[in-house]
Amino acid sequence: MSIEFLITSFIIVASPGTGALFTIAAGLTRGSRASVVAAFGCTLGIVPHMAAAILGLAALLHASALAFEIFKYLGVAYLLWMAWNTLREHGALTVEKQADGRSALQVTVTAILVNILNPKLSIFFVAFLPQFVSTGEAHPLARMLELSGVFMLMTFAVFAVYGLFAAAMRDHVISRPRVMTWMRRSFAAAFVALGAKLALAER
Repeated sequence: MSIEFLITSFIIVASPGTGALFTIAAGLTRGSRASVVAAFGCTLGIVPHMAAAILGLAALLHASALAFEIFKYLGVAYLLWMAWNTLREHGALTVEKQADGRSALQVTVTAILVNILNPKLSIFFVAFLPQFVSTGEAHPLARMLELSGVFMLMTFAVFAVYGLFAAAMRDHVISRPRVMTWMRRSFAAAFVALGAKLALAER
């Protein structure tokens, strides 16, 4: 495992994005358990992209403008829905004293969808991982699975740290309704900005 792969992966994972934003929101509003659940869900959302890259399906997104645009705008629509849902009084950023099983399931499903509906992740796996698999590799599939596994573990660890830190600040949010209002607006604006960024993304 090269140090270049680890450093590059860490930079990519640690960079603020939709998954990290959602995990932070889960920690702030539902607590530490939900933040870990969100981190796990975002990590699971990587699996379809990893599988697509290994099976060559991501090449279709890269080669077909129509396929990429359809997938991209599904992601944009979902981000805009999350922005609207965040602004609602009983939407995504509702502070709960204790998250029950249903809310944990909701967090997991939403987190998975957040990462699935991002076509850039599939292309990332196609463009990024092969760089670290040498042409003389005896078992390239096993090597790619190994690298993908490390990337996923790093994603879970970094997102969990983000979420747990946010959960530690939760009491300050609960006791200040005005902070909660501005937080809703800020997260909604961030989801809209990420949606706009995705909408402008090129293959």
